[in-house]
Amino acid sequence: MKAVGVVIVVGFILLYFVNAAFKVDIWQEEILIHSAIRFFAGFIAIGVWVFSKHRIRFMNVFYVVLALVLADDIWDYFRNINSFKPEVMLHSSYMLLWGALAGYVSARQLKSKREN
Repeated sequence: MKAVGVVIVVGFILLYFVNAAFKVDIWQEEILIHSAIRFFAGFIAIGVWVFSKHRIRFMNVFYVVLALVLADDIWDYFRNINSFKPEVMLHSSYMLLWGALAGYVSARQLKSKREN
């Protein structure tokens, strides 16, 4: 579990710098929802993909994550929230990548514990 802890701690440290660089207030309700959706989409999708021993094609996992992200953006569009700024897009990409890395590391850790 050390690897998962390291990924989470380093991710939070980098998140602090990303938020400072883009002047994003992470505690605003909208950005918190965006961040959580992207983090957990990456975490669950990549985690399930690794845990299933790659029986699920990666492109199918990619399409599921893309559908979740597009659904969130469409929902924001209909609520008249402009989430198509470059800062928000880069922040969202960071959250998705961090979630995917955390999901990958935790799934590998869980898989190795299960096999032993």
